[in-house]
Amino acid sequence: MTAVTPARAGRGLAADTRDGGRSIGSKATASTAPKPPDQSAGTVLAPLRPVSEAAEVRAITRGTVQASMEVLAGIRPVHQLARRLDPRCLAALQHRAALIRRELTRTGNPALARLHRNSTVRCVRVCEVADGIYEASAVVVDDVRARAVAVRLERSKQVWRIVELVIG
Repeated sequence: MTAVTPARAGRGLAADTRDGGRSIGSKATASTAPKPPDQSAGTVLAPLRPVSEAAEVRAITRGTVQASMEVLAGIRPVHQLARRLDPRCLAALQHRAALIRRELTRTGNPALARLHRNSTVRCVRVCEVADGIYEASAVVVDDVRARAVAVRLERSKQVWRIVELVIG
C-alpha cells in the first residue's frame, strides 16, 4: 500500500472513476479497450484440472493424512473421511481413535492427551506404482514426536480412494 496525500488520493479517485477508469485525455477509445470474453457466444471454459496426476495425489494425501491425525486427536469425526478412505481403513482408523480415547480416560495421562495434538504434515512424497495406483509417504509432526504415515491410493471410477493407511 502506497502512502499518498489526501489531495492526490482525491484526484486519483476522480481520474479512475471518470470515463470507465481511464483518465481524461487518454488516447484509448471504446474500440481499443479490452473486452471481456463473451459467454453468450458459446465458448465453454474448460474445468479446472491439477497440473499433474502426481500433484493431485500429493494434495489428496496431504489433506487425508492431516484429517486422519485430527481424528486420532479427537477433534474431527471419523465419518468425514468416509468418501476418501476404503471401509477397512476407515474401520481401522476408528478403532485406533477409540483405543486412544479409552486409554486416555482410563489413565488420565497428560502425555497421552498431547500425543496427536497440533499435528502438521511436513512433507509428502508420491510414487506411481502402476497406472492408476500411487503410494505416498508423509512426515507428520505433533507436540510430542514426529511420525511417518504410509498411504496407497487407487483410482476407481475417476475417484481416488485410499486403500491402505499406516500411521507409525
